[in-house]
Amino acid sequence: MTSCVDQGLRMELILASGESVPVSACLLYTSRDPFAVHIDFHAALGDPTRWVFSRDLLARGLLQPSGRGDVWLWPSGAGRGAMLHLALSSPHGSAQLEAALPVVARWLERTYQLVPPGREADMLDLEGELARLLHGTG
Repeated sequence: MTSCVDQGLRMELILASGESVPVSACLLYTSRDPFAVHIDFHAALGDPTRWVFSRDLLARGLLQPSGRGDVWLWPSGAGRGAMLHLALSSPHGSAQLEAALPVVARWLERTYQLVPPGREADMLDLEGELARLLHGTG
């Protein structure tokens, strides 16, 4: 049985000028992909853009600068005004965004209620996936 935890989120896209533009996003976690978090960014037109990265990376990024390669996270501020910064890069471009850290932290706690840390592998059906690959079903 797959369960998910999602959360609508307002983020700010930080422009090169230092100004910011609001961006609607949705955080998604599913027990079917227990090691990953998904963020869908909704632009005014078109399909959402999805980024996927490690739930552990998100947890570390709430506490200290973390990341490597195309995803970097770091906290700033304290209390209700704390912010989570997210820097994304790809061959198509890069973006820096901010979100309210307490909102993201509460959502992350909800994912831990669904799949506790260290129990992610318990959610995987490796034998079933292997059988589907070997028998060409799926």
